[in-house]
Amino acid sequence: MLTDTHVHFDLMAAGGADLPASLQRAAAAGVTQILAVGGTPTANHLALELARAYPGRINAAAALGRDQPWDPGTLRELQDLLHKPEFVAIGETGLDFHYGRRDNPVPRRQFQAMLQLAAGMGLPVLVHSREADAEILELLSDHARNWQGPADAIGIMHCFTGNADYAQKLLALGFCISFSGIVTFKNSQSLREAAATVPDDRLLLETDAPFLAPEPCRGRSNEPARLRPIAECLARLRGATLEELAHYTSANAARVLRRH
Repeated sequence: MLTDTHVHFDLMAAGGADLPASLQRAAAAGVTQILAVGGTPTANHLALELARAYPGRINAAAALGRDQPWDPGTLRELQDLLHKPEFVAIGETGLDFHYGRRDNPVPRRQFQAMLQLAAGMGLPVLVHSREADAEILELLSDHARNWQGPADAIGIMHCFTGNADYAQKLLALGFCISFSGIVTFKNSQSLREAAATVPDDRLLLETDAPFLAPEPCRGRSNEPARLRPIAECLARLRGATLEELAHYTSANAARVLRRH
């Protein structure tokens, strides 16, 4: 009974994936709950369609994309969409300086707008951070001070790749931390060390499909069925059975990704 907290079904479909077949394979692998992630108009609306097609199994998240032009009108449209009961989170959103310039103010302002919307609606936020840890911590600290929702449901740091110190700072703000197939890679020992420090009640799992397929499927297109090797890796790391880890990570996902 595993929960995949981050799937880009729009990109899977764009890559030629048969989504119903992928979902059948996920069920056979024990992946019973999935969060369909947004971030573009196409992704947002496909997440809604899938949540309606698979009630009780798929929930949806939505956000404005980092490259999407935005203004008060587009923010209102997003807010109207997020009021639909299928949506349980805002995301993904965040900062990525791998390709973008740090002195470009637009991504930061847009991320702030998404955080303000999350605080106003009481919805958890799915945060993307790449080469932006200091900036992310600054903005999430402000968000935590403005957050009026449940302290244990402020959001998720998705696809965590940082060290144990960064993990502890996020945990102190109330965030859950989600691990992807990267944790299974042979050169990810420091990430596994960080994963071992995350308390049971803050740990989450994700595939980030179609990206980041775990070992031994690394380099192939990813899908939710491949959550199981990630869970098995983390269970071994933490001295837990697969069943124990599946139970508490799914309970964590259900706690954070609920309508408030």
